[in-house]
Amino acid sequence: MESLPATRRVPGPSDQHSKGDHIPLVVSRETGDIVPESHQADPLVRPDKIEATPFAKSWAHFVAGGIGGMTAAALTAPLDVLKTRLQSDFYQAQLRASRQSHAGVPLNPVRAAWYHFSETGQILSSVYRQEGPRALFKGLGPNLVGVVPARSINFFTYGNGKRLIAKYFNNGQEGTWVHLSAGVLAGIVTSTATNPIWMVKTRLQLDKNVAAESGGVTRRQYQNSYDCIRQILRNEGLRGLYKGMSASYLGVAESTLQWVLYERMKTALALREEKIVQSGRQKTWWDHAVNWTGNAGAAGGAKLVAAILTYPHEVARTRLRQAPMDHGKPKYTGLIQCFKLVFKEEGMAGLYGGMTPHMLRTVPSAAIMFGMYEAILRLLHTPS
Repeated sequence: MESLPATRRVPGPSDQHSKGDHIPLVVSRETGDIVPESHQADPLVRPDKIEATPFAKSWAHFVAGGIGGMTAAALTAPLDVLKTRLQSDFYQAQLRASRQSHAGVPLNPVRAAWYHFSETGQILSSVYRQEGPRALFKGLGPNLVGVVPARSINFFTYGNGKRLIAKYFNNGQEGTWVHLSAGVLAGIVTSTATNPIWMVKTRLQLDKNVAAESGGVTRRQYQNSYDCIRQILRNEGLRGLYKGMSASYLGVAESTLQWVLYERMKTALALREEKIVQSGRQKTWWDHAVNWTGNAGAAGGAKLVAAILTYPHEVARTRLRQAPMDHGKPKYTGLIQCFKLVFKEEGMAGLYGGMTPHMLRTVPSAAIMFGMYEAILRLLHTPS
């Protein structure tokens, strides 16, 4: 039996179909499911004869996800550097010293928020002045190297996981628990495969390029990504590349929540589009704008909610990946110990250090990535 093609052939005037003929169908490249419109338009094709391909061709999703992720990472790199530094205990100590000078000044919520944003901008400006513009993009190399496989693995695992879970455990129907399970699976697989890349990225960003106390000597611990990997393997062993893995697995909750919210928002947008079509009215400029930017807005909104609810794991992951102290022993040895020590030394504020630049980076980053992903799929005429 011939496999179903991924695009539908438009029948010509001379085409004649018998009752048993099969019409080429549209197959989703992400999930492998048959697109409903491809068989609803022709009653000769019986739904009980339709079977999805085991693994749909996903090259378009690999390309779209990779381009979207790379673009978002490059545009938001300075805020990523700032976020990582604010999460580390070295920069948190500097912030506490700065805040002590304002301890006697009462701040209302509006002034406190403005002071927080101003503080974030000052740190970003100081990095530019003291270390140069290249410091704003430190760690971008391994970040870009990690984005393509991470997004490819995530989208591929989520799409196929969603299809298989729905097919074998939910009678072929999608639902919230199906999206939840697929999101957990995609998060675990992606975190395990890409943890060494993010480990190197974090170390390079935290590498202090400031004058040493004695003599004003400027020293760098890592010269480049290769040197960073070499030193980690020599000093900490292979397990050193997987530090922060427990916090990454805890972060699966964030990515899973984002996927579930994104699917719900996309469903709401699809229902809105369906009502417009059924009403027969002409689309306004706002309808067209929502049609093209709705998924990007849904991605940004889903990321915002998920990041706020699960942010402390970001701090723990950064602390666990910090280089060992001068005596060679790490300050943070485990996930629970890390949470307890940060809370003891810095309070609840320490668990949310760097949240402002994190939100400023991840929300537009998610919108850019998913927006470009959906737009490229449309340009390639590929069902999402």
